[in-house]
Amino acid sequence: METDNCFSKKNSILNFFVSVYLRLSNLCLSTLYCIFAFYFEKMIYITRRESFNAAHKLARPDWTEDENTAVFGKCANPNWHGHNYQLYVTVKGEVNPETGFLVDLKWLKQVINTHVIDKVDHRNLNLDVDFMKGKLASTENLAIAVWDILKPHVNESGAELHCIKIYETDNNYVEYFG
Repeated sequence: METDNCFSKKNSILNFFVSVYLRLSNLCLSTLYCIFAFYFEKMIYITRRESFNAAHKLARPDWTEDENTAVFGKCANPNWHGHNYQLYVTVKGEVNPETGFLVDLKWLKQVINTHVIDKVDHRNLNLDVDFMKGKLASTENLAIAVWDILKPHVNESGAELHCIKIYETDNNYVEYFG
């Protein structure tokens, strides 16, 4: 009986928010999701930041140097260029009542370092990094590759990968949500 009452309350709340959402066209879908998550889940997000330095060049091998320079500018420099990258890995899920953690951050650090940082730090993304072979070494492609590498490890922990954010410079970053 108590479960039915709880379901009725949640259903009423859901109906209310759906009706409000339909009336307010400026309310974005992610905001609506956050409202639902607040009422229906105890979702927590935690982020680990790591840093690495790497060189790369943005250039298509099937284009001339002039074509690459026209599209990629200084980033097509034949002598490469480098960045001090900041990698943010955000995972989400419910807090484990036994530990009080979503995931052990020491474990997350180890997974990130073993599977990503150790492979990219002080390397050439175009030449030295196995998971970037055959790909244009843009920050966008790097974020997708990091997601693909980390997702199975995070899933094994019982958490879910939420976002990969990579700062290439202080002013430029990429976010990937899978």
